[in-house]
Amino acid sequence: MTVSIVVVSHSEKIADGAAELAAQMAPDVLILPAGGTSDGRIGTSLEKVMAALDQLSNGGGAVVLADLGSAVMTAESALDLVDNPADVVLADAPLVEGLVAAAVAAQGGGDVQAVKRAAEAVRGPARHPESTAVQEVAEGSVTGSGPDFTGDFELINEAGMHARPAAKIAGGLASLDAEVQVNGVDATSMTALMTLAAGKGSVLHIEAWGVDAERAVNYVGGLVQAGFGEP
Repeated sequence: MTVSIVVVSHSEKIADGAAELAAQMAPDVLILPAGGTSDGRIGTSLEKVMAALDQLSNGGGAVVLADLGSAVMTAESALDLVDNPADVVLADAPLVEGLVAAAVAAQGGGDVQAVKRAAEAVRGPARHPESTAVQEVAEGSVTGSGPDFTGDFELINEAGMHARPAAKIAGGLASLDAEVQVNGVDATSMTALMTLAAGKGSVLHIEAWGVDAERAVNYVGGLVQAGFGEP
């Protein structure tokens, strides 16, 4: 079952907008906004968060993201009231970037803990023993020995490194035990990847260290060679 995501914000518009953005990256993931108070003011509502959690019926669990301090407290209060607390977790992550990374991880079939790690990994490199399935790149594309691997891959999708490709890279790498850089920036940071402003035809130089270094390079290279599933 696919993991669902609940977005808790002081603003109904922010929650709705963030959910709409993430849905573009993950069309099969249920993303439920719970923003603002029940009477439309700025603030948080335990009732709205509980109502969102009550909509979760797919059995895949859920990850909750919140924007500011009191929203976190409201989310924590709601989690104390759920029937199966192990299936619903709160991620300590920036709301928008963390949400997009979480949505991509959920779209890729990650479980609750993998989706939570993907959201939290946008703060910096994460190391975890679990790994996810990766796409294989053409033979000979990856070079290296021991724990260090590198690869060079040319962007073939028309739009280059925009939000969706950046989110797919960052979200997928979050569950791998590797430190990865793309053209010198942290590959688990969606924002850092987008600052590369890499267009079609640009070459991404991937460097990875750690247990899953080769898998990480294969993962990024596979996405690039597939054009991120875009024209």
